[in-house]
Amino acid sequence: MTDASNAQTAEIVKKKEPKKSVNLTTWILISLAAGIIVGIICSITVPDKSVVDEYLIEGVFYVFGQWFIRLMQMLVVPLVFCSIVCGAASMSDPKLLGKVGVGTILMYLCTTALAVTIAILLAQVIQPGVGLDMASIVKVEPSSTSTDQTFAQMLINIIPTNIIAAMNSGTMLQIIFFALVLGFILGRLGKKVATVNRFFTQFNAVMMHMIGLILKVAPIGIFCLIARTFANLGLTGILPMLKFIGTVYLGLFVQLLIVYMLLVFLFTRLNPLQFLRKMLPVMLFAFSTSSSNATIPLNMETLEKKIGVDPKVASFTIPLGATINMDGTAIMQGAAVIFIAQAFGIDLSMTALLTVVLTAVSASIGTAGVPGVGTIMLAMVFESVGLPAEGVAMIMGIDRLLDMGRTAVNVTGDAAVTTCMARLSGMLDKNVFNNHDFKAVSEEDLLDAPGSDEPTGYDDFTAHGDPTEIGEQGDPDKFANIEKPEPVRK
Repeated sequence: MTDASNAQTAEIVKKKEPKKSVNLTTWILISLAAGIIVGIICSITVPDKSVVDEYLIEGVFYVFGQWFIRLMQMLVVPLVFCSIVCGAASMSDPKLLGKVGVGTILMYLCTTALAVTIAILLAQVIQPGVGLDMASIVKVEPSSTSTDQTFAQMLINIIPTNIIAAMNSGTMLQIIFFALVLGFILGRLGKKVATVNRFFTQFNAVMMHMIGLILKVAPIGIFCLIARTFANLGLTGILPMLKFIGTVYLGLFVQLLIVYMLLVFLFTRLNPLQFLRKMLPVMLFAFSTSSSNATIPLNMETLEKKIGVDPKVASFTIPLGATINMDGTAIMQGAAVIFIAQAFGIDLSMTALLTVVLTAVSASIGTAGVPGVGTIMLAMVFESVGLPAEGVAMIMGIDRLLDMGRTAVNVTGDAAVTTCMARLSGMLDKNVFNNHDFKAVSEEDLLDAPGSDEPTGYDDFTAHGDPTEIGEQGDPDKFANIEKPEPVRK
């Protein structure tokens, strides 16, 4: 009788246990694979101008795909404007604009600009989009943004004559410029304009919620767009996508093994390989979680205990890097611009490529660490040079495969800049850095560290859920009370 009761109780408990739901990233990968399979089958079995071609491929798939593209385009201007206003306002804190703060921000922005440039150069050499004839599927009229602007005109057009007209036409560099100026002024005025600051912060939160809603239908939109694309292209569309993934990872390796290593050597005159060996556990953790926010405690602890960075510097520059350092994402954006331009047969001028660099660097100030923002920012970069937003869906489908490498590069860039700034400010212990007798900092070390006032647990830095750019957001308020280093006085 007792065994029967226990079995019945266990069965009831089992029924009450919530089933594990498939996360958004998995659904997007499933929709990508399903879209490729369905599209290839349709390309082989469905004749042109048939009922299936007219009503399914060019009907249902086309309409649902375009709806998804328009939903993303709808958010580009308000999201970019509000997020950059909020980001610039936080950057204009007088405490942040000391010697260490200014140097850190400039170094982060310079590495981002270099990352975009590297990606563009590699993509120009490898040409991942050649052979992917997207122009036969989507008719595109190149805009003046990407064709007939001179370099002087591009510089002049950064400053808008009418911000409302710039928003209406989607002129992204003008929108970013105005948002940066407005955000900086709001930050300097502080409590005097608390109502306006609160409006932009709350409106930005509304935009974040809208992104969450749109991303819930992303698997459907991606499936329809990819299925229609491969129904027209067939098997010829697979190789260019693989070449694009390879181009992005090659760019990530160049940024990691050449740019960051040179940066560490030139500014510290120390062995960069020693730095790389000690950062390896952090990179592996970032690669496995695809979350920069979740890696913050391990990154800070490694820098302080194994590399010799003063905690005052690390506790300031690492959270700041998680907010504005987007080297990995910048590499993906630069490669994606060339990939889609080649796929659509659009010849981008040098002015257009410079626009891509400026747009990516400017947008990095207020857009890192926001869920789903990578997709919207990519649409923004495309729009800045007149590329069709249809290309975003292809990139979004394979984003999870790229996200792991991007995150590892981002956290390593944060650590490299932190080490350089610590050395320049006299807050780097060379004896600790040169110590070869080290072991990886474990999560237990972080949780058991006595007497630490810094937030170190996973929950302190990031929300639970899907640990990717698409479905995760850190809590910037956790860094509000972290001590900022004082400017170094000679």
